Amino acid sequence: MRKLYAISEGKIIEVTDEIGCVVEAYFQPTIEEKKVLIEKYQIDEHTLNSALDPDELPRVEQEQNHWALIVKKPKNYSAYDEYHFKIVSIGIFLFSGKVIIVSNEQTTLFSQKPQIALISPPDVVLRVIYNCISHFVEHLKIINLVAEEVETKINRSLENKYLINLFALEKSLVYYLNAIHGNGLILTKLRASAERIGFSQEGKEFLDDLIVDNEQCLKVADIHSTVLSNLMDARASIVSNNLNVLMKILNIITIALMVPTFIVSLFSMNVPIPFQHYPITFYAILVSCVISAIIVLLIFFRYKEM
Repeated sequence: MRKLYAISEGKIIEVTDEIGCVVEAYFQPTIEEKKVLIEKYQIDEHTLNSALDPDELPRVEQEQNHWALIVKKPKNYSAYDEYHFKIVSIGIFLFSGKVIIVSNEQTTLFSQKPQIALISPPDVVLRVIYNCISHFVEHLKIINLVAEEVETKINRSLENKYLINLFALEKSLVYYLNAIHGNGLILTKLRASAERIGFSQEGKEFLDDLIVDNEQCLKVADIHSTVLSNLMDARASIVSNNLNVLMKILNIITIALMVPTFIVSLFSMNVPIPFQHYPITFYAILVSCVISAIIVLLIFFRYKEM
């Protein structure tokens, strides 16, 4: 899918005509679209394929007629992901008068929050990176809320699926840390090459703000990952303790039923037994069973309090 964008009054707007188009975005590009990007814009085929690979490392390279960037962004979460928050790659190719953006997923490129006024293509690149950082921050908040919900379920349940969900969140945070750190390296390289790329003074200041925001995002992700990792053993201990408590209750019930069962079995023998001709014997046996069960339970409760 191909989308066209233009700059109007400092904002980015979607257009249908290539006239005045500053940004071309390709989502899940077809073979024909890839061929156009390679032949018309002289984008390296390996770099283009890397931009569509979710496992590719973030990087920035200076080509013959453009700058090539691969940045990381959280994948749009769906219920089918089962607590796995994944990462997607976004390829940004900055030319002198145009920006080509390539992604293997339909995603939002520009945030609606006010930032710097867009003037040139380098400003567009900063807006895309800002949106990636904002998306990471939002997902970290969601992961924290989901983790608290799963922790509550673990404390009340013995099912393994909640522990598996927590492991999935921990794994997601590891990938998030790697992606955010990679984006930070890109921002640092962009700041060092700001003059050659052509950032305005306002763009440089915004780039400095992005570096700080990304560092804060990295610290938040690291805190969440450390807390979740350190408490995993405690969560497993809670599940084990809940199982022990349940087994203890079942054992108490089993032992409490053994004494009445013994009494009933004793008076159910197919041999002559005392009091077998008295009608009240049945009720006496029944009362004896109840009393014996109560006595056993009282003994266990008293032992529990000691």
